[in-house]
Amino acid sequence: MIKIKPHEIAFDIDGVVADTMSSFIKVARKEFGINSIRKEQITSYWLEKCLNIPEDTVKAIIDRILENPFSTGLSPIEGAVETLEAIAECCPVYFVTARPLREPIVKWLHTVMRTIPPDRIIVEATGRHDLKPQVLKELGKRYFVEDHLDTCKAIHSCGLKPIVFDQPWNQGTVPFLRITDWENIGNLLELD
Repeated sequence: MIKIKPHEIAFDIDGVVADTMSSFIKVARKEFGINSIRKEQITSYWLEKCLNIPEDTVKAIIDRILENPFSTGLSPIEGAVETLEAIAECCPVYFVTARPLREPIVKWLHTVMRTIPPDRIIVEATGRHDLKPQVLKELGKRYFVEDHLDTCKAIHSCGLKPIVFDQPWNQGTVPFLRITDWENIGNLLELD
C-alpha cells in the first residue's frame, strides 16, 4: 500500500468532502416537489443524463447549492472532518474545486471544520474541471482525491496520481487507486 505525506495531497470538495448529492436530493424534494430521486440513481456525474428532471431544474438546484451551502443542508461526508483535522495538525489542507464561487464554500469549510485555523484551509476555485491538473502542479501536489473520472484521467495524464473517491456516478474499472471512505484515506497518510 502506498503511503502519502500530508503535504503531497489535495482534495476535491463536492462528492469527496461534501455530500453534495444528498443536498441535491433534499433541495429537489423541498423546493421542487421532486420526491423520486435516490442517490443510487445518480449514475452519471452529469445529472441531466441520469435523472428524469428538466435541465433548467438541475441547474437551479446546483446553483442553490453553490451559492448557499448552508441553506441547502450541505453536510460533510462521514469521516471527512476528522481526517482533515488530523492533516491540519501537520500542514495546511488544500482543496481544488471546479466551483465558480469560492467564498460560500470557504465559509462552509470553516464552519464544519471549526477546529482548524482558517489559515490552514486553502481553497482554489478554478470554475472549470480542466484547470485542476494545472493548479495541482502549481501547488506542488502529487495526489488528488476526486470523484469525477474525467478529471482523474486528466490529472493522471499530467503525471499526477488521482485517487477515486467511490460514488455511484464513477463506477467501472479504472487504473487509479479507488477508495470507499475517509478511513481509507486516513490509512494512506503518513500522519506521524
